[in-house]
Amino acid sequence: MIKFDSGWNSYGAISFGRNQEYMRRIFPKWSTPILESLASIGLLFFLFLVGLELDLSSLRRSGRRALGIAVAGISLPFILGNIVAFVLRKTIDGADKVGYIQYIVFMGVALSITAFPVLARILAELKLLTTRVGETAMAAAALNDLAAWILLALAISLTGNGSGGTHKSPLIAIWVLLSGVAFVAFMMVFIRPAMKWVARQCSPEHDTVNEAYMCLTLVGVMVSGLITDLIGIHAIFGAFVFGLTIPKGGEFAQRLIERIEDFVTGLLLPLYFASSGLKTNISKINGVEAWGLLVLVITAACGGKIIGTFVVAMLCRIPARESLTLGVLMNTKGLVELVVLNIGKEKKVLNDEVFAILVLMALFTTFMTTPTVLVIYKPARNNISSSSYSGNRNRRLQPASESFKDELRILACIHGLGNIPSLVNLIESTRSVNKSRLKLYIMHLVELTERSSSIVMVQRLQKNGFPFINRFWRGELHDRVAVAFQAYSQLRRVSVRTTTAISALPMMHEDICHVAEDKSVAMIILPFHKQWKKTNGDDEVDDLGHSWREVNQRVLKDAPCSVALLVDRGFGGGFQKTPGPTANVVKRVCVIFFGGPDDREALELGGRMAEHPAVQVTILRFIEKEGIENNGVMLQPSPNKCGEESYSFSTSLMNREKEKELDEKAVAEFRRRWAGMADYIDKGGSNIVEGMLAIGRSGDYDLIIVGKGRRPSIIVADLVDRPAKHAELGPIGDVLASSGQGIVSSVLVVQQHDMVSCRGDPTDQDCPK
Repeated sequence: MIKFDSGWNSYGAISFGRNQEYMRRIFPKWSTPILESLASIGLLFFLFLVGLELDLSSLRRSGRRALGIAVAGISLPFILGNIVAFVLRKTIDGADKVGYIQYIVFMGVALSITAFPVLARILAELKLLTTRVGETAMAAAALNDLAAWILLALAISLTGNGSGGTHKSPLIAIWVLLSGVAFVAFMMVFIRPAMKWVARQCSPEHDTVNEAYMCLTLVGVMVSGLITDLIGIHAIFGAFVFGLTIPKGGEFAQRLIERIEDFVTGLLLPLYFASSGLKTNISKINGVEAWGLLVLVITAACGGKIIGTFVVAMLCRIPARESLTLGVLMNTKGLVELVVLNIGKEKKVLNDEVFAILVLMALFTTFMTTPTVLVIYKPARNNISSSSYSGNRNRRLQPASESFKDELRILACIHGLGNIPSLVNLIESTRSVNKSRLKLYIMHLVELTERSSSIVMVQRLQKNGFPFINRFWRGELHDRVAVAFQAYSQLRRVSVRTTTAISALPMMHEDICHVAEDKSVAMIILPFHKQWKKTNGDDEVDDLGHSWREVNQRVLKDAPCSVALLVDRGFGGGFQKTPGPTANVVKRVCVIFFGGPDDREALELGGRMAEHPAVQVTILRFIEKEGIENNGVMLQPSPNKCGEESYSFSTSLMNREKEKELDEKAVAEFRRRWAGMADYIDKGGSNIVEGMLAIGRSGDYDLIIVGKGRRPSIIVADLVDRPAKHAELGPIGDVLASSGQGIVSSVLVVQQHDMVSCRGDPTDQDCPK
């Protein structure tokens, strides 16, 4: 088995050997009918999923540009396919036994088709799906495929029951085509409104999706396939057209996809690939002439698609690089090509040698897409590297708070509904009721997988390849999140905008940093990858996994502003009264201050919270004992100490006297500005770990705010050799985030934006997160 297409984890199966003994043992003759039956069912439901993904309304909005590219992308390859068909019929034995019309139509479709589902996954993987190039490619590919399916239906109607069509009456072919048109009209006129009614019955207003409607829909797929098979076209056309009748964007379509896609793509489609592989005999491509024909077919397929698309795209005033990229993208074949070839072989239009040549052509054109696009077109994700941010990157709460005197902008990220209560309380606590207004951007982080449901979600975002800010979202979960924050936005002096970031986890941080840069936010708030819940009095940890932890680590490393990481242990309890001048204090916040830039940022955030009448802030400052020395602790650890099990400190040159002076100034300014609004306590102690645990266990505070400590005081630097469980939280945050220690307070770990580090100072050798 070999990987069939890039951008999609399904596997095509072509025969890797013709060992007959092996074939008899692994695939005995009695298993062939069972294998092909299951493969046919898998193909039927796969085409249904393709119809579900294809939104006809989006095609109407695609414009003349996509239509022109689609026409060029199918016309020139179709013409070249006719030339190739003529050469193959003259060269390959037995190829001329099939009727000429049927043969050239099949060859034209085989060379001109674009695999819409595979193209969507490649574009999503390259983060191009919602760029101008991606939108144009998807619209053109959809139009291309619709035309190709119509031509394929024509070819099938001409070939009949597998005889090749040499003795078939033209009246039968006309009857088949007219019956097919009548079927499509019936589905669109009668079945489509019926499915809209079903979708409304399964809308979020109703408690649950009725299982009877689900079962009825799946039966409809089978019945539609049966009807088109009886007509004489192919069962897959019925399933595809039925998929087009399902309303897009609602919960019903989403549930259908989620119910069947894993079963179809994970089990049934691999059986289809295996069945196809058993039919593919590479040994038929033997000799210089056969390999020359393979080169001819590949050249015709690639040349027709790329040149035709490139020329029309240039005429539409698309830049040359984007035009060439469109040509390469439109040349994607993949699974849809394999479907066409198998139909051709089933109808005895393609013999073994031609079938093997076309399968290899499909493999080559699909394999070449991703690496070629990476070479000729710089994907969107490469445009937001840390070095490409604008020069004005010094965005943080402290000491540049004057820059945000009139408006404070915060980007808050969530994984799901469970993050909303704690995030709302945190944001409400930071809302200054007297001074600067708060502008809040909410980003729902959704992992992009190769599931159809993920691709459908991405296609709904139509803004330059990155998350776009809007007041309204689509989808049940998005609607619930939007409603929650829209209700919160009704509070005075708070503006809320919502966005969705659908991306592969290794690239998720790029979307977050891009929006933070684009919206000039002062701070990003991230949810910790673990969330604590109380179950029967015991702590239950909900762990999203290491991949989400790495997202946070990358944001901490590349963010163009300050970052706060929220470790939630039940901070979602609501305020008892609507905040106002006489509201009771129901949120108790403790800011732990040791010194350093991160702690000063935490202190500034605590000051903003102190202005809220429903929040009581306490500052605990740990004082270094007189005469304490560095104790030999290195604040610039060697790279071999860096990693997930050790803390990373900033290695830019540190003037300890200057840092101490800045700490004293920050504390004095805090006490002056928020005198009477916050409590201030100086605290000593030699065992910092036990001191932190005691504060966390006491239950005196709902939220503890600490700095990450990348330029720590000597007290914190003493913890450098302590084994780290969550190094991204820093030494103090890691202690307070420990499991099994009886800690009940939520923790907010603050990292101040470091201007020097982000500019790549040659003296800065920060350890990788």
